[in-house]
Amino acid sequence: MATEHSKSSARIMIAPAVFVLLVWMLVPLCMTLYFSFADYRPMRATFDAWIGFDNYVSFLTSSSFLSSLGTTLWMVGGILSITIAGGVVLALLLDQPMFGQGIVRILVIAPFFVMPTVSALVWKNMFFNVDNGLFSYLFKFFGAQPYDFLSQSPLFSIVIIVAWQWLPFATLILLTAVQSLSSEQLEAAEMDGAPPLSRFWYIILPHLSRAITVVILIQTIFLLSIFAEIFVTTNGAFGTRTLTYLVYQRVLESQNIGLGSAGGIVAVILANFVAIFLMRIVGKNLDN
Repeated sequence: MATEHSKSSARIMIAPAVFVLLVWMLVPLCMTLYFSFADYRPMRATFDAWIGFDNYVSFLTSSSFLSSLGTTLWMVGGILSITIAGGVVLALLLDQPMFGQGIVRILVIAPFFVMPTVSALVWKNMFFNVDNGLFSYLFKFFGAQPYDFLSQSPLFSIVIIVAWQWLPFATLILLTAVQSLSSEQLEAAEMDGAPPLSRFWYIILPHLSRAITVVILIQTIFLLSIFAEIFVTTNGAFGTRTLTYLVYQRVLESQNIGLGSAGGIVAVILANFVAIFLMRIVGKNLDN
């Protein structure tokens, strides 16, 4: 049992790391908060230290804010749907005995370790390219006209790219949950004459509910800040501008540091609201 002396020693030893972590997080956040109340446009040599909530009003009342917020929610919802449904299917398949099972599992998990920029470039040039992409060659092979995914279905294309990268994460979590399921319960249901679909719906899926909750919680937090895939593929055009990308445009493209900082604070607040909502509503499954 730890004594008071050992607890005090532990606090003293971890204090420097905690201090560095707090400084690393709080200094940029405080600077962003400070600039959000200023009119700071360095390219025009403009700096007014206090303009009140003008930047927040300008950001929240712009038509771009609502459209980017809607795009963000649609994108996160689409990616979660694909990764959870695909993750369940892959987890069930990978749980079956097969030749080279270990190699197959490594290949399935590998996309998660690819950098977002690299994966976006691969999909853009090797698959979605209207002239030399793999899908274009397949369309031509079957006698159809090549389809320009990034121009005609840009939002769907980005959802596919990001879902491809996050699918291994969901598969890994769900595979662990599948492997913890008692085989005796499934065998008993099979002996009672329950068809495969009923066994999945009433036994496997309820058992996976906790793992699915973890996937939703973790992925949503990260997916709210999608940026690299949009920057590489569409550059925010064709209705693919998310809230994060809108902040980027305000800061770097418009060179309005104050307006972009206000957008960043708004994005942080919204992300925290979403996280709290998920923790209280969806996260209840973790306590069951």
